[in-house]
Amino acid sequence: MDRDDRPAAPAHATGAVEFVSIDDISEDATFRLREPREVSDLAASIGRLGQLVPVELRPLPAAAPAPAGARASIEDAVVAGIPGARWQVVAGFRRLAALRLLQRDRVLARIHRELPDEDAWALALSKPLLGEPFLAADLEALRARLPETGAAPWAEDLLEDALARTPVAPEERERFLEFLRGAPGRSAGPAAGVEEGEGLEEEAGSRPAAGPEALPAEPETIEVTPDELALHLAVRLFELNQELAAAWEAWRDMAADGRRQVVEQARYLAELFPLMERETE
Repeated sequence: MDRDDRPAAPAHATGAVEFVSIDDISEDATFRLREPREVSDLAASIGRLGQLVPVELRPLPAAAPAPAGARASIEDAVVAGIPGARWQVVAGFRRLAALRLLQRDRVLARIHRELPDEDAWALALSKPLLGEPFLAADLEALRARLPETGAAPWAEDLLEDALARTPVAPEERERFLEFLRGAPGRSAGPAAGVEEGEGLEEEAGSRPAAGPEALPAEPETIEVTPDELALHLAVRLFELNQELAAAWEAWRDMAADGRRQVVEQARYLAELFPLMERETE
């Protein structure tokens, strides 16, 4: 008989998919990786299409430590005597919140009856750390392809929303970070389309006499102190935050392309923020 050398499937890959009562799921947030956000769009999608992806659950471990020397399974460690405290969410908090918003009484879940903490954390972290979101070019290509298939006509609106949330392309992000890293000592090179040596006569003091066809003089450079610059930026950011707060109230009424441009600019600021915050500590 031939030997089967295939490795056993890991514990977190063997869960069975079944419907679970939402009342049986604990509010435990051990594996919640980000603060709760608005889930109305997700709820609308689930209401239209149904729940397509199961949440990941495991038995809720007991709060009290196991007796010394005991080797009980996770299933044996389920909290007893507390109504509704049967299952712990490992991944899928937003889907669960959307189903609660829809007042559903059950959720499609993959049950992992034997899932140690290490594997549970690996399952919770795999999507945010390893998942690769679609970029704008990917979504545009998908939007061009779908009509040819004649399938999923409902996806058009979702594609518009996805384009508004699309991340900055990696090459653009790298260029921006390079700019930030070199900003303090950055020296501007020759302007685009200007050959080396052009303008040297002006720099040497041989500026042509003013005349009807003379080029307009370059605007005078105004020097500001670091304190003045900081105050100016603080005031501008305060005004911008007020405008963003007003825009958020009408966010859903804005065109998807406009929302995407705003998100891209805000993401640049988000990339800069931790660098600025680190320098203030």
